[in-house]
Amino acid sequence: MRKEDQSYPIIIENGILNRIPQDLKERNLGERFAIITDTNVSARYGGALEYWIENAGFMVGRYVFSEGEQQKRLRICEDLVGGMSSDGFGRDTTVIALGGGVVGDMAGFIAASFNRGVPLIQIPTTLIAQADSSIGGKTGVDTEYGKNLFGAFKQPNIVYIDPLTLRTLAPIDYFSGLAETVKHGVIQDSNFFGYLEQNTAKILRMGDDALLNLAETNCRIKGNVVEADPNEKGIRRILNLGHTIGHAVETLSDYNLPHGHCVAIGMLSALRIAKETTGFPQEDLERVERLLKEFNLPTKIPSEITNDGILKLTTLDKKAAKGQARYCLPVKIGEMADFGGQYVTYVDEPLVRQALDESRQ
Repeated sequence: MRKEDQSYPIIIENGILNRIPQDLKERNLGERFAIITDTNVSARYGGALEYWIENAGFMVGRYVFSEGEQQKRLRICEDLVGGMSSDGFGRDTTVIALGGGVVGDMAGFIAASFNRGVPLIQIPTTLIAQADSSIGGKTGVDTEYGKNLFGAFKQPNIVYIDPLTLRTLAPIDYFSGLAETVKHGVIQDSNFFGYLEQNTAKILRMGDDALLNLAETNCRIKGNVVEADPNEKGIRRILNLGHTIGHAVETLSDYNLPHGHCVAIGMLSALRIAKETTGFPQEDLERVERLLKEFNLPTKIPSEITNDGILKLTTLDKKAAKGQARYCLPVKIGEMADFGGQYVTYVDEPLVRQALDESRQ
């Protein structure tokens, strides 16, 4: 099955990976391809994709860095660009991001800046990347002060999603991606949230139909939001539900906690804030918490991470203004508060502390 959005093609098809080179040729998307990937994905798919692209008559190189969020740094990008340049890649290069969210963010950032910008192809192989990070054009690298503080908007020319690649993930990484999937139901689609509740067993078994449905629905929800607000001036901010506190928890864990786990923790904290500010129903809060637990995701802030540490880092969040954190908050499952078209609001510190305390109990 093939789906395409209106801004750039998003091809979703079980088993599409080995057919990508032929599709590249038919779409005339370039002649020289630089595959950027990490050690884990390279070992599984990198050699095969490089062979298939070369066999289709293209020039191709593969540039690999060690896996993990800790590698998402400017110095690693510089090493990758150095390898591309030494191999003769220039302005006629098309960058291929093959991997999860870290790969997509770094490859996208490189594509946005290499020779002042070259085309980008996303091939996400994790659920987080297929559900979220490969769509919408956000790229970036981390600093010691937080996630993605260097970055650029770089829309891909095309996204290829093969849901069957998820079956090679470690269970913890698959569960991590389900946090962004739950988030999509909360922010915009109560029917999808209900589907997740009613089909947890199929989703956890990674059935063909379930994986395809997750990919298609996640892309539809995120694509609709991004198309309405490509540069995150308004409604696109709702995609950050759970990320203000979640990113702080992730940074304070020294990135030892997976991104999706931190989003799950941050989402529940945000829903507790929403209960006191937008009237988010207690019943909906309990439904979200129950579903996250069904998907083997954490719901409590680790004891070693302090409220003071979280509050300090939230002021560096990209939605912050005037040195204060701002939060996107739902009214109910499937609907976000618009706050006068800003889709974020300031929250008094005592209320945030209360929500953080409740997220430890």
